[in-house]
Amino acid sequence: MPRPTVPHRSNLRREIAALAARMIAEDGINDYGFAKRKAARQLGAINADELPNNAEIEAEVRTYLAVFQDDEHLERQQAMRMAAAEIMRELDAFRPYLTGAVLEGTAGRYSEVEIDLFPESAKEVEIFFLNHDVAYEHREPRRNQPDGPEAILVFDWDDIPVKLRIYSPDVERLHRRGAHGSRQMERARLSVVEALISETPAPAELPP
Repeated sequence: MPRPTVPHRSNLRREIAALAARMIAEDGINDYGFAKRKAARQLGAINADELPNNAEIEAEVRTYLAVFQDDEHLERQQAMRMAAAEIMRELDAFRPYLTGAVLEGTAGRYSEVEIDLFPESAKEVEIFFLNHDVAYEHREPRRNQPDGPEAILVFDWDDIPVKLRIYSPDVERLHRRGAHGSRQMERARLSVVEALISETPAPAELPP
């Protein structure tokens, strides 16, 4: 089988980033590292220095969403932020923060609402869910992160997938690194999320 034609190196990073962005937006891949390695293989890249960094991929994700999913993306983003705000109000006692693609404005069709909680005990959250008849599932957190979550719970909120990461209250003030790069992960309390919602125009106000 012939090898794929490899673009000139000056264009290769951009092409890898663009293909990875399409995979993230359309195929539900939420791991930037996996997406760019898969894109690199498809384009025949073999050198590590040909791989784009995660900031380049995020920029391409924003471009892709603006070009190919513009109105859909804006409506989805607003709906997911409104869902996040409702959930954060319900879980206010556990100090919720919105993180991830919904906060950053890069949520694709398969993105989850990601919320970090800092209760006194992870069991408090599970007891709250049981008392309110909320069906949820456990996901196993990575154990190689010293300040990682103690538990991860996933559930649906009006058909919107939600992921809760539950941390010890001792790590609330620590700066965590984002899953998609080395930069500090952004987090937002409810007041910030409500401000983002109010700043987004209603569908009727969006430009054609």
